[in-house]
Amino acid sequence: MSIFLNADSKVIVQGMTGSEGMKHTQRMLRSGTNVVGGVNPRKAGTKVDFEDGVTVPVFGTVQEAMDTTGANVSVIFVPAAFTKAAAVEAIDAAMPLVVVITEGVAVKDTAEFFTYAQSKGTTRIIGPNCPGLITPGVSNAGIIPATISGGGRVGLVSKSGTLTYQMMYELRDFGFSTAVGIGGDPVIGTTHIDCLEAFQNDPDTDAIVMIGEIGGDAEERAAEYIREHVTKPVVGYVAGFTAPEGKTMGHAGAIVSGSSGTAQAKKEALEAAGVKVGKTPSETAQLMREIMESLST
Repeated sequence: MSIFLNADSKVIVQGMTGSEGMKHTQRMLRSGTNVVGGVNPRKAGTKVDFEDGVTVPVFGTVQEAMDTTGANVSVIFVPAAFTKAAAVEAIDAAMPLVVVITEGVAVKDTAEFFTYAQSKGTTRIIGPNCPGLITPGVSNAGIIPATISGGGRVGLVSKSGTLTYQMMYELRDFGFSTAVGIGGDPVIGTTHIDCLEAFQNDPDTDAIVMIGEIGGDAEERAAEYIREHVTKPVVGYVAGFTAPEGKTMGHAGAIVSGSSGTAQAKKEALEAAGVKVGKTPSETAQLMREIMESLST
């Protein structure tokens, strides 16, 4: 099993015919993803040839792609200025899962299309500014390299794309049920808590790695959720221990004011909820390694 993405996932790519869309559609296909279509109103009715004789049709709208292929996942690779329109189109078509890879999306746009998705109640948004999610060996929706790690029983949720990749590599000997990069913008669709809940309910996930970063209070809220609802072992890492106060860091959400949003405050909240928190990604991986080894004995 897995969360959000499985062998039944049929993926379309909004913006497939652009350079990034083409490159990453090929990577998704190579990793076993069932990509059933692309969407570009100007190229509707055409087809795109990929490696190994795979041909993917291009549709004019998300609704047409869904009606024709039965798609239930859309990955969005469109410029930031058009991301809101692409997301709204997918939401209007009641696409169950929409993965927004694009970075630099205006916070106002994200807030509007996420609120719209919530009002409709049929679409889960992951992102924006995220690497997507992968169920290794089964399906890959986004830009996570598929060769880092195979399938296993660790669940991973991370704000950071690069730390997603590092953690998958560090724990490749155990493997992952699903790894989800939720993005680091101030407003995102799927949160740490959403993923924690899904991993808690997934019978094939034994333990969870949660990667946060400075800024905001998402990690503190996740710690409270873990304390009240999660019985599986959780290890955590918070990026940004060396960040100076009052300075905006790399991700748009990472701004620290006083003790609010600091890595130390987040670490303390997580530890109070029973989460083991590593000081480095490698130390965090070692904590999870010890947990997985104890579960297998």
